[in-house]
Amino acid sequence: MGGMVGVFNRGDVIEVSTKHRPNPNAPLTKYAATIRLGKFTDDRKVGAGTRTIGTGGGNVAGLTTNDITISQDVTALVAATMRNRLDDAGFTVFEDRAANATFELSASVKDMTLNVKIRDEILIGIELTMREVASGKVVWSGLVIEKNDRFAGVAGNNRADVAEYLRNSLWTVAGKGTDAISSSLMAARPELFNLTPGTRPVPGVTVYVAPTLSVPAPAAAAPAPVYQGAPAAVTAPPSSYTPRATATTGLLVVNTSPGRAKVYVDGVYFGLSPLRVEVDPGVHAVSVKLEGYKMATEKVSVRRGDNTEMELPLER
Repeated sequence: MGGMVGVFNRGDVIEVSTKHRPNPNAPLTKYAATIRLGKFTDDRKVGAGTRTIGTGGGNVAGLTTNDITISQDVTALVAATMRNRLDDAGFTVFEDRAANATFELSASVKDMTLNVKIRDEILIGIELTMREVASGKVVWSGLVIEKNDRFAGVAGNNRADVAEYLRNSLWTVAGKGTDAISSSLMAARPELFNLTPGTRPVPGVTVYVAPTLSVPAPAAAAPAPVYQGAPAAVTAPPSSYTPRATATTGLLVVNTSPGRAKVYVDGVYFGLSPLRVEVDPGVHAVSVKLEGYKMATEKVSVRRGDNTEMELPLER
């Protein structure tokens, strides 16, 4: 695991080093999307403003108090972990809030509780908000939670074990947040990630050449046929499209009213409607966005070797 390395214990506190060990599977080059760290706040209901995160220190070898206390502020620990996770994901991250970046990430620590019992219990809840620096617009926001428990073993806990448990749980919750942020930004702004619409980044793989998405052919001079029951603005795509169902894939046809809406399949941007695209068989989430209209989302089941058509009317 990358991220924070080195666990140190001093006195009656738990200290986790935030020194970064780069992930060997990180992208070879950084994305054009850059992130600066904004305000990180401690908004816990219990222990806010302190470094105490739980109880049960009497069950930990080397601790003489009942409190579980860390050596740094929870906001500093969360910020360092998010910075390392985002760095591993391929972003250039600035800690200076005045730095010129594409996006700004702020966070509110809602919970960070570690109680040492017969079974150790940990709960971490972090509310993350990503804003576009130029406009101040919120482009992604969500609450990320990690909750788990463990049996420390017949030998019980020591401070190093507790620190490692906290470290691993923080790394997990930061990874969830980074994955959610990355997929959302890649879908909305693929040009910042050197992505061909409809492709996904793969750890350890740097793509030099990838197929481009087929562009709809110009409409024929004769009026295009209209799908039965669809609004007049929704027309069937020309039959000359390259994408088609095969023995291993299905064809998904997405039409919207009005047209020229952005189409996302499973969170990945594929192009503008009307759209025809080959997809793997199974259930897919299709979302369409058009400025001035509400986003529409539906799930659709695509069968191997078959054509599946969707009509998604947009409402203001």
